[in-house]
Amino acid sequence: MKYLAPAFLMGLAACQADETLTAYGAADKTWVLSAIDGTPYPARATLSFPTEGSVSGMAPCNTFGASQTAPYPWFSLVALRATRAACADLDQEQIFFDALSDMTLAEISGDVFILSNDAGREMLFTAQPDG
Repeated sequence: MKYLAPAFLMGLAACQADETLTAYGAADKTWVLSAIDGTPYPARATLSFPTEGSVSGMAPCNTFGASQTAPYPWFSLVALRATRAACADLDQEQIFFDALSDMTLAEISGDVFILSNDAGREMLFTAQPDG
């Protein structure tokens, strides 16, 4: 039995590998929010994954950044920070940040990126066209 333990531990370590969203095609795109909970989003907000474990983007008024340390397909932002500019879309920015903070799952399929949670909330993003 003691010979099985090292093999088991190696398999367990492989299962815990950090496969964040950059490993699934998210890193090379800027994602533009199109809807929250099935309702079209009236302002512009983006997400990008510039390096392994980091998220950045533009909310309607402010740029933001955070760490994303949960392995794919889970999603969890840590240490979300944003600039503090005011604009006419601050109410939409609050809706965006509140929804983003609630998301726990990520799914990428081609040019579609969906964040969701177990409560049925959903954010739908599409890849920004090149150019």
